[in-house]
Amino acid sequence: MISPVAGQIVLAVYAVLLAVGGVIGYTKAASMPSLIAGLGSALAAIVALVLSFQNTNMGMGLGCAVALLLLLFFGYRFAVKTRKFMPAGLLAVVSVVVLAVAILVLI
Repeated sequence: MISPVAGQIVLAVYAVLLAVGGVIGYTKAASMPSLIAGLGSALAAIVALVLSFQNTNMGMGLGCAVALLLLLFFGYRFAVKTRKFMPAGLLAVVSVVVLAVAILVLI
């Protein structure tokens, strides 16, 4: 079992990475879908973070769901579509770490 504080720190860092990734995708490729998806995913991670302060299980459960969905999305993009580590592979790996930490907080 990991301390809930560690899980909260991981969720906060994850939210920042998702938001920054969306902004970078927008600035480099003028991709509005990147910006919307990045900020939307970051918002979901922030909601999970805030919820984890009130109810650790519910917040970390939502964090697991967000990380799992993004792992599936970025894992698919990396393995099937682009085969490029940046950004899909990196975000898939980060999502695995977030998912693992959130699960360890829950058990």
